[in-house]
Amino acid sequence: MNKEMTSAPRPTFKRTLRRISIISVLITMTLVWLLLCIASVVTLKQYAQRNLELTSATMSRSLEATLVFNDAAAANDALASLGKQGQFSAAELLDRYDHRFAAWSMGPNSEADPLSQLVSQWLFPHPIRQRVWHNNLPIGELHLTARDSLIGHFLWTSLAVLTGCLVFASLVALTITRTLHNGVVTALQNITDVVHDVRTNRNFSRRVSQERIQEFHRFGQDFNSLLDEMEEWQLKLQAKNAQLMRTAMHDPLTGLANRAAFRIRIAALMNDSSARNNSALLFLDGDDFKRINDTWGHAAGDSVLIEVARRMVEFGGGQHQSYRLGGDEFAIILYSVQSEHDVLRLCAALTQQFSPSYELHNGFSSRMSLSIGYALSWQHHSVEALLEQADRNMYLVKHQRSKITP
Repeated sequence: MNKEMTSAPRPTFKRTLRRISIISVLITMTLVWLLLCIASVVTLKQYAQRNLELTSATMSRSLEATLVFNDAAAANDALASLGKQGQFSAAELLDRYDHRFAAWSMGPNSEADPLSQLVSQWLFPHPIRQRVWHNNLPIGELHLTARDSLIGHFLWTSLAVLTGCLVFASLVALTITRTLHNGVVTALQNITDVVHDVRTNRNFSRRVSQERIQEFHRFGQDFNSLLDEMEEWQLKLQAKNAQLMRTAMHDPLTGLANRAAFRIRIAALMNDSSARNNSALLFLDGDDFKRINDTWGHAAGDSVLIEVARRMVEFGGGQHQSYRLGGDEFAIILYSVQSEHDVLRLCAALTQQFSPSYELHNGFSSRMSLSIGYALSWQHHSVEALLEQADRNMYLVKHQRSKITP
């Protein structure tokens, strides 16, 4: 369950902000549209009611004479004339005895659609009833019904204009909102890219660029200050790690790579078939080092070891790698050797390198030879076999020298 939740795609901040903006604008504009529609309909209802009342009052004055003189034809003509002008849809004039005196209607072919009739009935539940007076006495009653098509046309036109204005306002609001949000999204994207790069690639030199929005600008400055401190800590940590690595992999007296570094390098060599085919290993062991230590002390012995290391580095140059394994034991890995003859030639040259006497820094000098044993890496398939062969050859040379030297 947790794995599915973590693997599900997550919406971006830009998309989420855009959705929130659209939903907010739509909800706001919908509420505004509803309120304006209700206010418009209520206002229209009051206006139509007053207009119909005013029309009925005016017509009652015009029809007063027709009732007084009992002229039904004139009454019908007056109702028809006003009805054709679109003032109402139906009119009925009753005399003092509530008998129909005159009437007019638009007829069934001119009736509005059912929806308009429903709206008209909602706006005007009952026709207008207006008394006709003469000498302060009621002589009849006028019944008027509003014109459905006129009311429906006015209502739908008003709602259409209102809806169009709100749609246009919504588009303008969304455009402005998107423009404003782009600055926020760009600033957050810049900060997010820097944070991701620092966390993933450890690129502590990355910095947040300046932003136009003040809050993001201040945040970027504070974040850059934090990155400055983190970069400084990283550089110190790298320097300390490099120092610890050098201490762990180098001999503190001679500065040569130590036994740990030698084991790592020789293992890598034997695992590399191309390098193993043209490399060799030399083991070196001092022959007279104990005599120097016993005669002149450990300080003199240390100076001899330092000089031996210097001569080994000078011999190897940038091609062969020298190591101190411990005490007066050393090793050299030879590269770019094609045959055993090349190895023997290099061993002879190395022996000559150690022939000059060593200054003991106490006014005396001494000689010290080193027994050299070699092993050809292309003749062996494991590190142990290579080391054993070089060690055996070294002690064989040392044994032969001990027989020669009295």
